[in-house]
Amino acid sequence: MPVTDLNHYFVRANDLEKTKAFYCDVLGFEVMPRPDFPFPGYWLGANGKIQVHIGPHGIPNAELYYIGTSAKSATDNTGVVDHIAFLATEPEGPPSDAVVGDLYRVCDALFLPSRDEGFGLPVLEAAASRLPVVCADLPSVRAIARASETFSPDKG
Repeated sequence: MPVTDLNHYFVRANDLEKTKAFYCDVLGFEVMPRPDFPFPGYWLGANGKIQVHIGPHGIPNAELYYIGTSAKSATDNTGVVDHIAFLATEPEGPPSDAVVGDLYRVCDALFLPSRDEGFGLPVLEAAASRLPVVCADLPSVRAIARASETFSPDKG
């Protein structure tokens, strides 16, 4: 499943207009068409290609729209990246063990916010590559990850 493109990333901003001004005035992005979501925001791009989505912090029902960050993530910063979306080709089967190993070797850390990890295999694979792990505090990973390396995905 080779990545073919960085599709976009989403920034949850404390100040929507200042964030838009930075991307447009400093970086040269332009405002692009955006669906009529039930909250304000912008889609920004260059050369006709949308690359950045921006939405404000503190919208009603944020948990329905901002799935990559907790409710308090943006309050202590100028904003946070909520998610990054890549485009990739369809895999021709599961990646080989060598490819999985290569992926772990090029990472700085494994961040595993999953609430449903069954066996903790990604934690073991990362540990085998001597990769720092930050993972959700789940029964399946609690036995193999120290308490200082876990967090509750439901608490801010």
